[in-house]
Amino acid sequence: MNDAAVALAYKHCERITRSRARNFYYGIRLLPPSKRAAMCALYAMARRIDDIGDDASGGKQGGSETSAQALASVRTSLGLLTKAAAGGPAPPPGDPVLMALADVARRYPLPINALEELVQGCEWDLSGKRYATFDELVEYCRRVAGTIGRLSLAIFGSQGGERAEALADALGVALQLTNILRDLVEDRDVYGRVYLPECDLARFGIGPGLKGDDEDLVALVCYETGRAAEWYERGLPLLELLDRRSRACTAAMAGIYRHLLDQIRTSPASVLRGRLSLAPSQKVAVTARALLRGAP
Repeated sequence: MNDAAVALAYKHCERITRSRARNFYYGIRLLPPSKRAAMCALYAMARRIDDIGDDASGGKQGGSETSAQALASVRTSLGLLTKAAAGGPAPPPGDPVLMALADVARRYPLPINALEELVQGCEWDLSGKRYATFDELVEYCRRVAGTIGRLSLAIFGSQGGERAEALADALGVALQLTNILRDLVEDRDVYGRVYLPECDLARFGIGPGLKGDDEDLVALVCYETGRAAEWYERGLPLLELLDRRSRACTAAMAGIYRHLLDQIRTSPASVLRGRLSLAPSQKVAVTARALLRGAP
């Protein structure tokens, strides 16, 4: 594989990450250059998969491909990655994201099957799948975010073995639950998606389409923030198993999302009015604290 072409491919992935990863990039910046580049390549592929689901569900068809064709193309890419990771030929030129990620797969022990799980999670989004129980929702969160935790761990490196993988998975679940609460109204009104468990909706007197009195919806949000907080407690011990720079990166990303969850817990009604976010100054403060102390 041409070194200059690979370098350009990594720069392409970094541009995607800088422009699209509003929270993710704050942590990535704390990594040494090689791991930072690898994480940008990973994010670019994850973003590609996620965009397939959002474009189709939002009524915007991306290019001339249908969503099914686009996912089939991604699966073909994953097959090429598997071969490249085993020392096989590099993917054909023309796709800088795939080119960069193939180089990552040669350098780090990426679990390519985790990307396949991410594709399956996208398929669940496209099908409009609903979740009857919280356990079913957790399985979804594992597919779309726990996978990213495990893939990231392969780049970070750890002496924790299976325990570290389980903790990375749990932290991914915590982040995804926070995302779901943050995007509650947008997911419902724009994408027609309801992620919160049907048994919880019924418990708080809310219809299956997430329609109900604001007072009941606020009570539901409060209840789910408590569950998300429990998953942070499960996943954050991962920090102890990482080197300093990887710990700072993870602490920054988790810290931003945990602060967002705290904001939702403080004002649960705010998620009914639109999507919440932290101010840039708040994100910088969390990132600086993570770099200095390695904690959210």
